[in-house]
Amino acid sequence: MRSWRLSAPAAFLALATLLGGLAQPAHAQAIYPTRQVRVIVAFAPGGIADVIARVIGQKLSAKLGQTFVIENRSGAGGELGAKVVAGAPSDGYTLLATTSAVAINALAMKNAIDPRTQLTPVAVVAVAPMIFVAKKGVTAPDLMTYVRDVKKGRFTYSSAGVGTAEHLTSEYIYRKTPGLEATHVPYAGGVEAVNAVISNTVDLATATIPSALSLMKSGDLHLLAIASHERLTSLPNVPTLKEAGFGDIAAASWIAIFGPPGLPAPVADKLNAEINAALREPDVSKKLGGLGFVAQPQSQQAFKASLDAEVAKWGEITKTVGFSPN
Repeated sequence: MRSWRLSAPAAFLALATLLGGLAQPAHAQAIYPTRQVRVIVAFAPGGIADVIARVIGQKLSAKLGQTFVIENRSGAGGELGAKVVAGAPSDGYTLLATTSAVAINALAMKNAIDPRTQLTPVAVVAVAPMIFVAKKGVTAPDLMTYVRDVKKGRFTYSSAGVGTAEHLTSEYIYRKTPGLEATHVPYAGGVEAVNAVISNTVDLATATIPSALSLMKSGDLHLLAIASHERLTSLPNVPTLKEAGFGDIAAASWIAIFGPPGLPAPVADKLNAEINAALREPDVSKKLGGLGFVAQPQSQQAFKASLDAEVAKWGEITKTVGFSPN
């Protein structure tokens, strides 16, 4: 057998070449970003997605040494912003801040962006479970008691609009429950939907905690159920949908960051790590809590898995309620 030997200089050169090759991905990750990053917010300035994106953008700017500039591209329920990022270069310098609407749109809108294939899921920022509320003075202990016993199966409910998570979830649970006749009254947003309860225009509102937070704090709303698998520690007296008799259904509004399709793994990993680190900072957690959200740090792989499950869930819901693309 032939014996191979390298001289000391040659051996050193070979080792250096090997180590250099192994270090390239880490180095590529370490130097990102080298210039300004655009964060496309798929909704209007001043909204929840915009506010949260700015909080995270400021943290990333301070930590990574480059400015993360917020650019609002609202329209078509978040689709306009999603399409901008879906068509951007896959270099990490154009990101998307959007909501759970991106998962619903993929099923409920024609030619909508599929976040699983036409975007790169990077990180979940925050989550706010859906709630079902009536006005102050209602004494029913849960949602089923109110709609079946108090309202005798016939009632009206408001939501943030046709095709929203609030609308589709409500239609799903009410249609699957025999003896209920629910009339949907859509509004232009969650706050307007909740105010319709206060003004006695509708019997119920399906909303998210952020849109109802001020009225919850003032005691003007009576919470009947929450769409989560378990009760929230912040709302220990509010039963889940399962406890109310509607089945074990979880539905929430979330804010998340996506990149263009094909975003390099080192860039996605770095963004995920830095966003999660920001979410663990007390001031960020406090800010999100004040808005009615809960910080949700998780790995990129966990986000991808939950996104797949989310799209599958909304697929079942839209099919059950007969909601087809426009």
